[in-house]
Amino acid sequence: MGCFQSKSSQDSEIQREIMIEQMIVEDHNKSENEFKILLLGPGGSGKSTIFQQTQIIHKKMYKKSSERVVFRNVIRSNTIISIQSLIRAAEYFDLTLDKNLMRHIQQVKKFSVIPKVIPLKYTKMIKNIWKDPGIQNAYNLRNNFHLFGCAKTFLDDIDRIFDPKYVPTKQDILNCRTRTTGIKDEHFTSGSLKFKITDVGGQRNERRKWMHCFQDVTLLIFVASLSGYDEMLFEDREVRRINEALLLFDEISNSRWFLDTSIILFLNKIDLFKEKMKSIDLNVCFKDYNDGCNYVKGLEFIQNKFLKLYKQDNQIFTHSTCAIDTENIKHVFEAIKLIIISNHSKDMGFI
Repeated sequence: MGCFQSKSSQDSEIQREIMIEQMIVEDHNKSENEFKILLLGPGGSGKSTIFQQTQIIHKKMYKKSSERVVFRNVIRSNTIISIQSLIRAAEYFDLTLDKNLMRHIQQVKKFSVIPKVIPLKYTKMIKNIWKDPGIQNAYNLRNNFHLFGCAKTFLDDIDRIFDPKYVPTKQDILNCRTRTTGIKDEHFTSGSLKFKITDVGGQRNERRKWMHCFQDVTLLIFVASLSGYDEMLFEDREVRRINEALLLFDEISNSRWFLDTSIILFLNKIDLFKEKMKSIDLNVCFKDYNDGCNYVKGLEFIQNKFLKLYKQDNQIFTHSTCAIDTENIKHVFEAIKLIIISNHSKDMGFI
């Protein structure tokens, strides 16, 4: 016999799911609490971008130009800091730069304050420096020094970004790098359920603040950058980003604070990882990896590295994510909502 359900049984199953969700909402409303989601991960993992995505998806943030324009200076600053980082790297690696650009390079190195209107000559200056073969060679060595992930995106689009009438797009905002300091909360509703998501700074000196957020967490999302296997920490040039993420995940996921908490592992920056794996073997970081530049094998290897560290009995969920892709994050958050509903159903005895 086949395993087909009759229409009436399908309808009754749907009705049951609706009834369970309604009862969860009623039970949760009685407690006057929200489902608390905590975002943790090392600096540069992309967790703050995921936090911004919740604002875009659930709060419809950044629809108005007045909300987006406040990011203009941040994005311009990212662009200038990126070209300055590349100049310093070119000098450090003793790369040949066009002698005709040296005067402009010295000027750009001194940029500190960003004027409201950036003179056209500075735009041309930075464009020419960015095109220089020596600077491009420095960019190709970016795994050896700290460079914003948005560097190429913004430098390639400098005419638009430095235009006096420039208003950032949502994608610009998601691409830009802002360091999270302190604790940020966002409250939102999805369907009938209320959520509170908390983002805290990921750099080492920010982690002492984490403890204040550990109580009554419904769901912990740990974010790690897949592309960090050949990149060094901003805080410690001797430690690779992916190794820092593994150490931190081991510490956090097995903490007494999260014995009864659902954990979701976001292996983020999947797009950058896929591109990087075409030319940079994973064994530059993991000597026990032997499958070459195979993106699928590499992803599976890193995922297993994390999962082997988890020593709790609870189920752990993993998602490969691209934090700057709104549709990707939207689908992932729908899956998160189902996990929370399922867990709450178990607590109430429905499952």
